[in-house]
Amino acid sequence: MAYLLRGALIEYASDFLGPIPNVVIFQFNPESLTRNIEIPRRSAGTGSRERSQAGEAPVERIQLTAHFSAADQLNRDVSLARGFGIGPQLAALEKMVHPAGRISGLIGEALDAIGSAISGGGETSPTQPIPRETFPRILFIWGLTRVLPVVIDSMGITEQHFDPLLNPVQAEVSLGFSVMNIDPCSDDKIAKGAMEYSNLAKDAQAIANLANTAQQVVDIIPF
Repeated sequence: MAYLLRGALIEYASDFLGPIPNVVIFQFNPESLTRNIEIPRRSAGTGSRERSQAGEAPVERIQLTAHFSAADQLNRDVSLARGFGIGPQLAALEKMVHPAGRISGLIGEALDAIGSAISGGGETSPTQPIPRETFPRILFIWGLTRVLPVVIDSMGITEQHFDPLLNPVQAEVSLGFSVMNIDPCSDDKIAKGAMEYSNLAKDAQAIANLANTAQQVVDIIPF
């Protein structure tokens, strides 16, 4: 039996040091995946660039529906499924669209307090402190050639069946992503590496396609 690769969403720190904060592996690979390439409108007029010149980069948007079920784990009498159904998987997904939790905030407050003590500042600042909130950094992994840094644009959860404690035991989750266009000055080395890897894989496939169709090109060009 051939090994089945599963799609996944992985939340990571900026340098991948320490434990990975959050991982969701699709229990069942979605049956379909929709990709839309949004091409920015090219300006027109006397002051605009030539239409062949590149402007803003296209944005790739991905939509899919993931399915989750606790049936198999309940049949194997897994204690986590008996206690919470598929709640843990849904909670892990939801955390990927929220800023860092309260623990991160407490660490930030502690660092502020230490810095204030070191600087000798005893007076209360008249300005409102800026919250230390950062959104998760996410990789969408789909096969061997697509490891993409994404932003989750939308998430719709339909809980379909429940156990006697009203824990969801089956659900559909519709997800919408935008593939990030990484700024060259970004400090996100993981996103840069993932995007470069995926682009190289796409280039290699395009070259393979050219080699595969070389004779057809010769046949259709009369010179």
